[in-house]
Amino acid sequence: MDEAKDTEKDRREADSAPLPFRAAVDALMAARLRPQIEVEPTRPPGRLAPYTYALEAAVVDGDEDLADGRLVLLHDPAGHEAWQGTFRLVTLVRAELEPEMAADPLLPEVCWSWLTGALQTRGLTYGEPSGTVTRASSHYFGGLSARPAASQIEIRASWTPREGLGGVPDTAAHLASWCDLLAQVAGLPPAGPGDASVVTLPQRRGPQSR
Repeated sequence: MDEAKDTEKDRREADSAPLPFRAAVDALMAARLRPQIEVEPTRPPGRLAPYTYALEAAVVDGDEDLADGRLVLLHDPAGHEAWQGTFRLVTLVRAELEPEMAADPLLPEVCWSWLTGALQTRGLTYGEPSGTVTRASSHYFGGLSARPAASQIEIRASWTPREGLGGVPDTAAHLASWCDLLAQVAGLPPAGPGDASVVTLPQRRGPQSR
């Protein structure tokens, strides 16, 4: 019963959202992505903007998740001084690392360049980028000492996509760039011309307004 109420609430909020935001979300739903990356809508965090929409993704190889992340689209029709625009994209990307890569002192700079490079490769313009790259290692002792040491990289970032016709950014291209970042972090080779498929995202959640 609660789930049915949530679904109805989501539909009302989606219908009342501004047209530029609805167009930006529709573009996300129609994006062409690599088949190794599974993407689906998820409940967005609250209180970040008047209108929000979120996707979660995983890079899958058989039964193994090589990397995962979340991409959140924020929209404030009145504009936001810190964003220098009315839209903002916020991301979290995580992946396990090979020991050799984890030991590289330049790893944080390299990972940040993967993000900016993914956007630039697709010819996207953006502003006000900010973020952090965190490298963490786990060592096991006692009853867990048989486990090998593990390292993980985490990229948290946000940027302002430049708005196009009708005040709508090219969110499909930004999503594709974000998936390029996920694939690179996961260690996949660059996508070839035929290495894409139309992703139909399940209509689990609609755009959310605050």
